[in-house]
Amino acid sequence: MRRVGVTDEELLVEVALTRLDHPDLDLEEIAELVVRKAGPDAVLEFASRNLAERGELRAAMFAAAVEHVIRVVLTLRGPSD
Repeated sequence: MRRVGVTDEELLVEVALTRLDHPDLDLEEIAELVVRKAGPDAVLEFASRNLAERGELRAAMFAAAVEHVIRVVLTLRGPSD
């Protein structure tokens, strides 16, 4: 997953595959693994998307990227019943 321009659906698949490999980790830890695996260009992309969504200009890049992954997963998963 080293290319930039990852869709939300592709990101969700990557999270699901990573969760299969690491079933004991929580969502934030899974998101951190996905962000690390994605590489520096994707970290910048994910952080930028997250900051745009939040309407902010600055934040810690890695943390913002992880938050983006979590936001995508929770959004695409839909409301919990």
